[in-house]
Amino acid sequence: MEFTKSLIKGKLIKRYKRFFLDVKLNKEIITAHCPNTGSMKGLLEEGNEVYLLKHDDPKRKLKYGLEIIKAKKNLVGVNTHMANKIVHHGLKNNLIKELTNNEIIKPEVFYDKKTRFDFLIEKKGQKSFLEVKNVTLFRGKKTAEFPDAITTRGSKHLLTLIDAIKKGYKSYLIFLVQIQNMEYFKIANDIDSEYYKNYLMAKKAGVNFLAYRCKISSKEIYIEKKIKIINE
Repeated sequence: MEFTKSLIKGKLIKRYKRFFLDVKLNKEIITAHCPNTGSMKGLLEEGNEVYLLKHDDPKRKLKYGLEIIKAKKNLVGVNTHMANKIVHHGLKNNLIKELTNNEIIKPEVFYDKKTRFDFLIEKKGQKSFLEVKNVTLFRGKKTAEFPDAITTRGSKHLLTLIDAIKKGYKSYLIFLVQIQNMEYFKIANDIDSEYYKNYLMAKKAGVNFLAYRCKISSKEIYIEKKIKIINE
């Protein structure tokens, strides 16, 4: 996934009201859009390098959008809208080894009236649902974690993936680690114990959990390699 144009480097001043970010660009202070509604735990230290995409749409109130933050020497992709695009690119280019050579890839498919999964994929008559979780939390040098805050929506998705198995689908959840240099992934049990409990239940029920790390630069982000899930 290449960015449509070169990203512009600045320094983070602060994030506020969830969607706004003040950034120092050269000697100017600008307000950028923050396309991440999560807590962004561990990423928002004042002075962190940020990489912004400038938009040409005259209808946009904010001309810049946040794409990447550099935290603890690692680039982190924080635009949650990019996650499904990165996974779609990975599916089409066979970068996810458990899900190669798919005959059909449909984004954003409703499972029922209340739940929509990120992808429905089909291969040799077997239909599978795939849910994507964007991962930006890391508290150790090599281990990424999810979630970074309590996620009732995430727990609901796990329970629905279990239900899909009962109806003949295969179920997959990919933790997309948009953080450089990570070698391991784990569920942050101390942040959301309910999600961890549902993760264990879903794993036992047959949901396939995958964790893949991205290659990140100011020019592109794409799936790079599988990393080990270390939760018991």
